[in-house]
Amino acid sequence: MESLVQRGLFSQAEKRTRQILDTRPESAEAHYLLGFILFSEIRQEYLGEEKSQGASFRYNDDVGKNLGALRDEKARESLAELSAGARYHSPSAFNLKIVALDYLLLKDNPAAEKWLSASVKLNSNDAQAWFYLGRTEYSETKYLPAIEAFEHCLKLEPKNVVAEYNVGLSYEGLGQKDEALQAYQNSIEWQTATATKSADPYVALGRLYLSQNQPGKAVPYLVRAAAAFPQISLVHEELGKAYSSMRRFPEAQLELEKAAQLSPDRASLRCVLGEVYQREKMSAKAQAEFARCSALQTARQATPSPDARPQ
Repeated sequence: MESLVQRGLFSQAEKRTRQILDTRPESAEAHYLLGFILFSEIRQEYLGEEKSQGASFRYNDDVGKNLGALRDEKARESLAELSAGARYHSPSAFNLKIVALDYLLLKDNPAAEKWLSASVKLNSNDAQAWFYLGRTEYSETKYLPAIEAFEHCLKLEPKNVVAEYNVGLSYEGLGQKDEALQAYQNSIEWQTATATKSADPYVALGRLYLSQNQPGKAVPYLVRAAAAFPQISLVHEELGKAYSSMRRFPEAQLELEKAAQLSPDRASLRCVLGEVYQREKMSAKAQAEFARCSALQTARQATPSPDARPQ
């Protein structure tokens, strides 16, 4: 069974585990295993995989309404199996972590925080559990506890690029911009010595410098990001904004056009590109972009949120 799970053959592993439960419904181990298998199937089928250290998945809101319903149903089924296991044997730290991650899928952050906190009490050496505890606390604007959790992760996994980036986000949430800048710079520097690569700290650092009206400091980082991550629209967008702030409009136009090719349906991006065309006296192009921006904003307002539920 473990071999099937390790090889990612979750459907086969689920089938065999259910066969065990048919004959041994009181098996806590089988219930816990099935709960984990169901969670793993969700990660495999419905989530964008996150290959970075410290994070095993990134929640994907773009799976569509039907797939989203199936994903949530499977998360609840996973929780039910984990709860069934707890009736026969106390859960391990790992079991509690999977419970928490199921709740994260269901966007129940308070429950996720509760069970992640319980997990790290049982096993304080699980870097991933500390990371997700930090992410959960950050999402609840509990920035100081989030920093503490990320620092626990970093003690266990020194120079974890993703954890250090999240330290920066948390300091920025507290308004401590110098500390945030240092964390983003650390995350960028550490990428040179690890397989983990992420555009996020470059974008965050660039945005922070732009918010401080220092586009000249933002540009070198964003240029590096554009070279390393040419298919990420947000990198080109932020670089275009930086160039625009420096009145380097042809360069801003080039970057914003690249961003628009990669993300043609982002309304705010169309508006920014229209403003640059306007500055360059390209009136027809400017009006066309403003029209696209308006149309996209109208369409978005008419589309229900992915989180919308019938009242």
